[in-house]
Amino acid sequence: MKLLKKLFLGLLLVLVIMQFFRPEKNSAQGDHLKVFIEETNPSVDIKLILEQSCYDCHSNNTQYPWYNDVAPISFWLAHHIKDGKKDLNFSEWDSYDAKKKDHKLEEVVEMVTDGEMPLNEYTWTHSSARLTEKQRNDLVVWAKTTRLLYQAKLLQE
Repeated sequence: MKLLKKLFLGLLLVLVIMQFFRPEKNSAQGDHLKVFIEETNPSVDIKLILEQSCYDCHSNNTQYPWYNDVAPISFWLAHHIKDGKKDLNFSEWDSYDAKKKDHKLEEVVEMVTDGEMPLNEYTWTHSSARLTEKQRNDLVVWAKTTRLLYQAKLLQE
């Protein structure tokens, strides 16, 4: 019993200390999506899908839930966001060349079609991020159509 009590107190102490250390928040100022929006020209419906289902993990600005202020959840979320931005960052769209933009949109098509995005872990707590079949189809059609723009640029090079 004493060992269990010591373990519990040790764990509690670690959790309390963790509250004083926080990962850096993903918070951009200004119009960090301007280039992406101007180039890809998403419809109002697609913009809404991207805002609700993609930007928190795939841009330089995350709308954090209240529970992000509690460690270790804050570290777990920071890790997910870092991974998401590593794979695709809409805020850094201007740094991608036409070939990379085409490839990123190809990955969007694959991930959305396969139901891998948005992540289940995200949609559990963000019900508005869940995509209907129509939203999935609309997003895929938009991404495929937008890919044609970059494929044409690649042919001109």
